[in-house]
Amino acid sequence: MSAIRATAVTAAACAAVLATALPSSAINSYNAAPAPERTEVGALVATWDNDGDPTTPDRVDWVCSGTMIDADTFLTAAHCTTDWPDNVKFYVSLDQDVQSGLDAAAKKYPGDPAAQARAVAVQGTAHSHPDFPGPASDTHDISVIQLPAAQVKARWTFTPATLPTANQLGALGPRGLNATDWFVAGYGTQEAVNGPGGQTHPGGGVRMKAPVTFNALNDSWARLGMTAPQGNGGACYGDSGGPNFAVIGGRNVLAATTITGDTPCYATNVTYRLDTPGARAFLSPFVKLP
Repeated sequence: MSAIRATAVTAAACAAVLATALPSSAINSYNAAPAPERTEVGALVATWDNDGDPTTPDRVDWVCSGTMIDADTFLTAAHCTTDWPDNVKFYVSLDQDVQSGLDAAAKKYPGDPAAQARAVAVQGTAHSHPDFPGPASDTHDISVIQLPAAQVKARWTFTPATLPTANQLGALGPRGLNATDWFVAGYGTQEAVNGPGGQTHPGGGVRMKAPVTFNALNDSWARLGMTAPQGNGGACYGDSGGPNFAVIGGRNVLAATTITGDTPCYATNVTYRLDTPGARAFLSPFVKLP
């Protein structure tokens, strides 16, 4: 999956995102597969000003991943929705290939980023956690985009993701978490590739999935292994805010969201737990919690 590209955000916004969470993860090439069936998983698209004239946007791109958790609520990461120019607007797309859609829209609507965004996505309103960025123990890196449900329904068919119950991961304990099947999904870039100019992260903009395995749990974070020899894939740049599912009782439970990991995207996905009191308190005004 693909990471946030330098061309996707202004230099200031990119620096802010990367300083908060490096990397904003994506899906790797190894042990990964397209995920057309994961219709609840979407891409966060943004338009913003890049030329000093705030009256009209002049940039558009997909920037992060996320998940529909009810008919009109898209869950993502707060570092995806903060530190932008004042005139930023956010959109959500549930298309399988958002990058190709944006490329086609750029040809159809040249010089009109807003029309390009509307061609692939529905505009919404971002609500970031008011205490982001918090301390390392709990950065409060969580955000939702509220969308017009009728417009979403008119464009896509999906079943909202199942959120965890209170302390569902903690109750499983290390043995239960180790025995659980996990997978990550998102639109991010692939792992680092070495080239003449240094490391690059190819790909991105297409919804992918990959297996991961449980590594460690603490009060706010679930760390998931994404090493290839164990049969894992993993997240990379552009997968931030995207889902990490745990298969519990035969159901895909949206256990955590991708936040950060190792820079080349080879080893560990650090994810924000959704079964904690803090995450549930933030989500409760927007969605009915189990």
